[in-house]
Amino acid sequence: MSVFLPSFSYVYNAHISNPAKAVKKRVQNTLNSEKMRQLHVALLDIIGVMNRPQRDDALISEAGIPLDRALFPLLVGIERFGPIGVVDLAERSGRDYTTVSRQVAKLESLGLVMRQPSATDRRVHEAVVTEKGKATTDLLDAARERIGREALRNWTREEFDDLVRLMRKFADTIMEEIPGADPKS
Repeated sequence: MSVFLPSFSYVYNAHISNPAKAVKKRVQNTLNSEKMRQLHVALLDIIGVMNRPQRDDALISEAGIPLDRALFPLLVGIERFGPIGVVDLAERSGRDYTTVSRQVAKLESLGLVMRQPSATDRRVHEAVVTEKGKATTDLLDAARERIGREALRNWTREEFDDLVRLMRKFADTIMEEIPGADPKS
């Protein structure tokens, strides 16, 4: 997986003596190359951890649900982004369309999702979670929170808040600024 980073940053004009009048401006190529490399390596580390099958098994076990580990990321994706078509879900998950289609059919047979015609294009069927599917994702969310709290137990509230704020800003930036990064575009 390739992770692209923007080549710009918003910075304050350092020469302004009155910080209250500081103006944000877009400055090209102000980011330190070594820091960009460190960010890229950190993202690769995170992606590596997030993609480990053992992590998925641990989350499923903690949630206490009998679900194949190949299915739960799709179930969560449908719950978070649904109603969603199979093509969009495949793009978001980085999986082949035909594989995702079969896996959504399996989730449907388990009563966790259902397919319905799209509100905008009747030729397209979109997946949505059922009540049973929502109950399952709620169990996964609770397990993820318990695991996350344990992993971040030595972080201060401020560090955690900064991480959440900056991760959201980073995600929004790459989806807006990098062609093809936003699965909806």
